[in-house]
Amino acid sequence: MRKASLGILVSGTGTNMYSIAKKCLSGELPAVVSVVISSRENAPALEKARSLGIPSYVVRKKDFQSQTEYEDKMIAILKAHNVDLVVLAGFLNILSPYFIDAFRWKIINVHPSLIPAFCGPGYYGMKVHEAVIQYGVKITGVTVHFVDENVDGGPIILQRPVEVDDDDTPETLAEKVKQVEHEVLPEAIKLIVENELRIVGRKVLIRREDDA
Repeated sequence: MRKASLGILVSGTGTNMYSIAKKCLSGELPAVVSVVISSRENAPALEKARSLGIPSYVVRKKDFQSQTEYEDKMIAILKAHNVDLVVLAGFLNILSPYFIDAFRWKIINVHPSLIPAFCGPGYYGMKVHEAVIQYGVKITGVTVHFVDENVDGGPIILQRPVEVDDDDTPETLAEKVKQVEHEVLPEAIKLIVENELRIVGRKVLIRREDDA
């Protein structure tokens, strides 16, 4: 039986990508990471991908004359590797409706907060954790969602809470959130590749054993 093919888009350290790839290699995830695309040529994620023998590419937006040409390049790479699911794992560029239409309901993203809090344009990476600390909330978390035309606005697949301690800094909080991301993102991928989800309006329904 053919395993689901994953294409992972990254911009930074690639810890989520590495976690997913290791779970695929161990058999914990019924999938294979077929390709990694980085928006930055110096992203540590590239070295991690290459250490696992995963084909990796650098596709920089500034090297193209238009958003469409930029996205066409990524679409061509993903399709050449027969990708079934596109995973945004710390990918910092916003994708246009053109790209989203090419993989409708086959793109997911992990966001380091409990959407709809601390999300949308301008909320990425450490900026999210800085805003959480500044606001003084007691609970933050992780959200995995389908990607649609709204930034961080697609239907939510899974969420997990993370407590914010009084002495947390953006850096310590980022580390706690990252550990939860490494659990929740592979869990969401497994649900998708095993066809356990269906989208009804804004709700993502998970099939339970008693539904069978």
